[in-house]
Amino acid sequence: MAFGWIDEQAQARRRAGLVRTLRPRPAESPLLDLAGNDYLGLARHPEVTEGAAAAARTWGGGSTGSRLVTGTTELHAELERELAGFCGFEAALVFASGYAANLAAVTALAPHGSLVVSDAGNHASLIDGCRLARGTTQVVAHADPDAVRKALGTHEGPAVFVSDTVFSVDGDAAPLAEFAAVCRERGAGLVADDAHGLGVLGDGGRGAAHAAGLAGADDVVVTATLSKSLGSQGGVVLGPARVIDHLVNAARTFIFDTGLAPAAAGAALAALRLLRREPERAARARAVAAGLHARLTAAGLEAVRPDAAVVSVRAPSPEQAVRWAADCRAAGVAVGCFRPPSVPDGVSRLRLTARADLSGAQIERAVRVIGGTRP
Repeated sequence: MAFGWIDEQAQARRRAGLVRTLRPRPAESPLLDLAGNDYLGLARHPEVTEGAAAAARTWGGGSTGSRLVTGTTELHAELERELAGFCGFEAALVFASGYAANLAAVTALAPHGSLVVSDAGNHASLIDGCRLARGTTQVVAHADPDAVRKALGTHEGPAVFVSDTVFSVDGDAAPLAEFAAVCRERGAGLVADDAHGLGVLGDGGRGAAHAAGLAGADDVVVTATLSKSLGSQGGVVLGPARVIDHLVNAARTFIFDTGLAPAAAGAALAALRLLRREPERAARARAVAAGLHARLTAAGLEAVRPDAAVVSVRAPSPEQAVRWAADCRAAGVAVGCFRPPSVPDGVSRLRLTARADLSGAQIERAVRVIGGTRP
């Protein structure tokens, strides 16, 4: 029977407690949201939603084509200029998603004969980029500059090291400056995914590369998403102008994908301008994360100290993690639930996201619910 193997896989997922389901949410919800990635609380900000609406009224509901045909508007170019300027890079290129941006950066910068060194904790989009790249990939131990040095030392040709700046599972930050130093020793490029750093780390939220003094370097390329701190949708690659020009000509997820919808571009631009005006939002998101961690550990839970806005709480098993998250939801708090294969170490977790707009009372409520429903 066609696709008969799907039933076998579905049964295996059920036995392992790994079934995933969609849960459509209403426009208004009574739940306290610690599951989404709206780190700065901008997704529903009136300036951001009006930026989206105004862009749709001006440019239409869709971009109408790929970026190289009709999908590039003046709005896209404006967003790219402001993103590059804010983050401290020479140029920027906007994509339809952060996933597409990562695929573009890795595949276009790892041709035949090259080596891609990848951190073991990287996001799925970087992993998929490595799989699609024409170069050879070596996966190295998590957050280990010496392992990167050793891997790069095995190759004589072009090479690139790819890593998240803030890892999405535990919220730990990569030793970015050390990684860059190792890459420079070996003449390799650095591609850093700043999805969870942009808007949270660096001066006024300018990102992890800016904080590490790497913004604008000719051997550093940064990717990011517009769907987290900027409350919109889409992705961006930032780097030297010659790298961005290369992506325009070589990145398949740029050449063959429809451009980012104008509403998303307008929302991201409005959020970026708001962050420029209110840089304290970045520090507030970090403070909320630190407060969550302190209260959770004081309550006896095993929580990982956050380096940005993600707080991870260990669960005993996949099944118990699912039940714990469901009990939290029933008590009015939405939390993320990460289980294998989404977690590289096989340890299930609740994943909490701090938001700059959370009040002290909301933080206390979240801790009470999470502690009170623990397995």
